[in-house]
Amino acid sequence: MKTRHLLIILILPFYSILAQDNLLNTILENHADSLVKSILIESDKYKVQIVYTRIDRNESQEPSLNTYLLHEENDEYFYPASSVKFPAALVAMEKLNELNIDGLNKYSPLAIDSVYSGQSKVESDTTAENKMPSIAHYIKKILLVSDNEAYNRIYEFCGIDYLNETLWQKGYEDVRLNHRLSIFLSDDANRNTNPFTFYKQDGIIYSQPAAEGIVSFAKKYKNNQLGVGYYSGGKLINKPMDFSRKNYFSLSDQHEILKAVIFPEAIETSRQFNLTDEDYDFLYRNMIYYPREAGYPKYDPEHYPDYYAEFFAFDKSNFNIRTLGKSGLAYGFLIDNAYVIDLEKNIEYLLTATIHVNSDGIYNDDQYEYDNIGLPFMRGISEAIYKYEIERERLNSPDLSKFENYIK
Repeated sequence: MKTRHLLIILILPFYSILAQDNLLNTILENHADSLVKSILIESDKYKVQIVYTRIDRNESQEPSLNTYLLHEENDEYFYPASSVKFPAALVAMEKLNELNIDGLNKYSPLAIDSVYSGQSKVESDTTAENKMPSIAHYIKKILLVSDNEAYNRIYEFCGIDYLNETLWQKGYEDVRLNHRLSIFLSDDANRNTNPFTFYKQDGIIYSQPAAEGIVSFAKKYKNNQLGVGYYSGGKLINKPMDFSRKNYFSLSDQHEILKAVIFPEAIETSRQFNLTDEDYDFLYRNMIYYPREAGYPKYDPEHYPDYYAEFFAFDKSNFNIRTLGKSGLAYGFLIDNAYVIDLEKNIEYLLTATIHVNSDGIYNDDQYEYDNIGLPFMRGISEAIYKYEIERERLNSPDLSKFENYIK
């Protein structure tokens, strides 16, 4: 299997994580708009965390990565929402590669059975060109429109033990992926995952039995009792909502996993994912596409416009600016984790951030300030960093042609 493990010795000396009182503060002080600055003054109230990586290239285009943090705390709880879908997609592709079964790959048609409470079967997929489900098609739907059902199937294929332990073994320890999305099941039901069967023509390539996860989530996170109340079954419960058994995915681990995908050659081998060159090509292509550019599934631009769920997209009239990553939005939390590029001006940076907007402290009431606070804040910090990146001097301009080629 062809993997990207070159240049590690050359690049590692240029990789660093820097302290919080640093360049990121200066950038936001000099370039952020008044809304962003007002929110940063009350950063504790809004649970703001930001991670930014400045990228510099040498003459051979090898990247030097310097990372800056603002209010980032690995044990401070925030709900990661759909951002959990990205590592699950990576682990699913790695699992297929590790199985190393002749004829089995992410494009192999599959069927999913149901053997436990809360599970459901899958035998076809009308959104696929061949009408058959596959791991590749599920990942594509995750990257294009953040499809929840697609994530649940990836979660079931990985299994709760393999999914979490694979990430932990790579050093991404502040991750807890323990439930499906959009369907509410017991802890026991979420630990049980469906049988899978993969096909080649009319024959079975691989059968994966149902599994029950036994992994232990020992690590606890601070401040996971949130708000003053929540709605359940149409009734207001006047006590904080308990997030202690929900998914968690720290901002720094999100940022480092994206870094490992965009710049695998600059990351320690132990933290990389076992992906082929074709896997990386598949990821980049579907990360950079707008939904309308994907072919299949065919998405209606009215419902899935350009920059759908891309919170760092601050100039939606400039199609040369693209964001490659994965966002999340739920319970008043907004998260985005993206590699932002300008294909015309040769600008690049990595940015990950979260903010919480729930002024009444009530959950499940659909009264969150996404439109007037959360989304403008996310766009604003991205634009501030973009302005800095436009102004700063570079010894070597990045060659972004491989990304430009996907959308020609």
